[in-house]
Amino acid sequence: MFNLCSQLLNNNHMSTLEFNQMLSVHVPYLKSFALRFTKSLEDSEDLLQDTTLKALRYKNHFVSGTNFRGWLYTIMKNIFINNYKRTKLRNTITDGSDNQYFLNQGRSGENTIASQLGEKEIRKTIMALPNDFKIPFNLFVEGYHYDEIASEMNIPIGTVKSRIFNARKKLMAELADFR
Repeated sequence: MFNLCSQLLNNNHMSTLEFNQMLSVHVPYLKSFALRFTKSLEDSEDLLQDTTLKALRYKNHFVSGTNFRGWLYTIMKNIFINNYKRTKLRNTITDGSDNQYFLNQGRSGENTIASQLGEKEIRKTIMALPNDFKIPFNLFVEGYHYDEIASEMNIPIGTVKSRIFNARKKLMAELADFR
């Protein structure tokens, strides 16, 4: 196994077949890493699949001569962290009953109504942003990293950071009355 990996890494240009062979050699290690991260067999399988898909998608970013397993592990760790952040942001309790109560929104009815109005105004203000600011800002809020947003939008990472910063400034100025 080590000889195969060493042989493939010594080539400057790796074919898709060679890359897939190296990836398949490392799947057992990735499975154990995924299980350690998630503590769930089902979630670990999802994490493994996401990792292999991302590795295949970004295979041209792998630098020959570097630690392939370490590169895969980093991809997996970043996916796990991003998924955790997304889950944490989306961890909202909703009531499916006919009354449609808002849970965890506040202690009194007044507070709930104020929260609803504030949320509507915030969403309206975000939607009013120009797409150059709105799209990277929304992706960032959803838990994507700057480099993922830059790759998705095909713009430099510095531009992503600048647009998110400017979106925040515009939102803070527009929503100053709601503080």
